[in-house]
This record gives sequence, structure tokens and C-alpha cells, in this order.
Amino acid sequence: MNRLNHINPFAKRDSHSANSVITYKVLTLVTWLLSLITTIYYTYDAPHDGHYVRRKIWEQNYFYFSGFTLNSVITDIYWLVLFILQLVYITHLFSTKVETVNAACSVGSHFIFNNLLHFAFVMLFVRSHFVWAEVILVINFFNLTALYFRHNTYPRFIHLPAVSGPLAWTFVAIYWNGAIMIPYQGSLVARVFANIFIWSILVFGMFFIVIYKDYTMGFNLSVLAASLGVAQFFSKIIAFQWIFAFTIMAVLFVLSFIVAVPALTTRKDRSAADTERAPLLADP
Repeated sequence: MNRLNHINPFAKRDSHSANSVITYKVLTLVTWLLSLITTIYYTYDAPHDGHYVRRKIWEQNYFYFSGFTLNSVITDIYWLVLFILQLVYITHLFSTKVETVNAACSVGSHFIFNNLLHFAFVMLFVRSHFVWAEVILVINFFNLTALYFRHNTYPRFIHLPAVSGPLAWTFVAIYWNGAIMIPYQGSLVARVFANIFIWSILVFGMFFIVIYKDYTMGFNLSVLAASLGVAQFFSKIIAFQWIFAFTIMAVLFVLSFIVAVPALTTRKDRSAADTERAPLLADP
């Protein structure tokens, strides 16, 4: 069992060897760049290979309009902020503090796998291979869920960009791509099912807010719910979907704010108290 844990890249470890740290640095940076460049490229250009239907990311989004179609501007902003925060996370792999490097490396394997799966998803999505894209999303959902339950207590500079941000997106993307995958996206039956399944975003977010006091997950999902609501509103004003989306956004945002304020205040007070005690602790 110990040997299995030693060779398992997803096993939880409190420390990492010098060679492991170097490997995490290289693979994390390379796969992050792969994910970033692929996403940006296919946001502005379509694939030029093969004979299948090829479109840019947001052309696919609006061509196959469904009850889970997202707003391109809000979602682009979400991903831009997430990529920037992920770069900040990567810089902690190069920290001079051993505990910071170990914490960053602990989520490294799952984060690297997430980057590779996101790359695969984008490549399949823009080429209209929606079924395989859905399979990739489901695999990544399990990958990120396992990461969350193993490493939900790490600092926010690790948790938000490497765990909760990608997990929130993957959960919503499963519905987004899944709605495109099925035929007759705009039919009455499809709209009714969309009106029902949209509430799972609220349930999913409340689970993490209530059980883990994780306001980052609530804020992430509220932004994506806003993206959904805006897209639905401008496509069909007389409809339930955008009303539901904005309701979910508001509830998640308020609950996250209620949890975030005392959590951040307590952390600030604790840091101030530690600073005040530091000179006393240093006295002989």
C-alpha cells in the first residue's frame, strides 16, 4: 500500500522531494499555458482541420441555443480572472517557503490533469464532438470533486484558482454542453427540463456554502448563473429560465457574502493578534 501511495501522483502528501517540486513546476506551467492558449485561440478562431462542423467557442454557444446558453462577455471575464488567479497560484510553486511550496504541490496533480482535460474539451467542443466533450467534462468533474474533498482547507490563493473556480465551471459546463449535445435544444420539452435542472446550480452551491463555509464556490456559481441569466434574457424575455437564473445568482451571492464577511474579518483579527503577540513571543 505504501508503495502504491508512493507512485500514485494523486495521493495526498505533506511533503515533496526536490525532483517532485521541479516536475510540478514544469508540468503545471506547461499545461496551464496549453489550456490558456487553446482557450484564447478558439475564442477568436475556428479549427481549420478535418471535414466536420467547426466553429469558434461562442459560435457554437449561440448556434445551438438552449436553456443553458451562456453570455460570452461574462463567461470570458470569469475565465480571464480565473487564468490570472491560476498564474498567481503557479508562482507559489516557486516560493522560498517550504510550506507554501508543499501546499501548492499538493493540488498539482489534479490541477495538471484539469488543464489537460480542459484542453481536450475545447478541442472537441469547437469540432462539434459534443458527446466526447461531455465525457471529458464528467471525468474532470470527478477529478475536481476528489481534489475538493481532499484539499478544501488550503489557503484561498490555492483553493480558488485550482479547486473551486474550475469545479464551478465544470459543473455548469456539463449542463451547457449537455444541452447542446441533445437534439431539439429549443423544444418545449428541452426548455421544461432546463427549467428544472437549473436549480441544481443552487443546490450545488448551497452544499459547499453550508457544509464547508466555502464562499468562493458561491461567488463563482453566482457569476456563472448571471452569465446564464443575461443570455436567456436577451434571447427570450418572456420565459422562466432567466428569472430562475437571476434568482439563483442573488441567493448564492447573498449567502456567500454572509459567510465571507465573518470569515475574512476573523482571519484579519487573527493576523493582527499574531502580529501583536510576535514581539512578546520573541522575548527571552
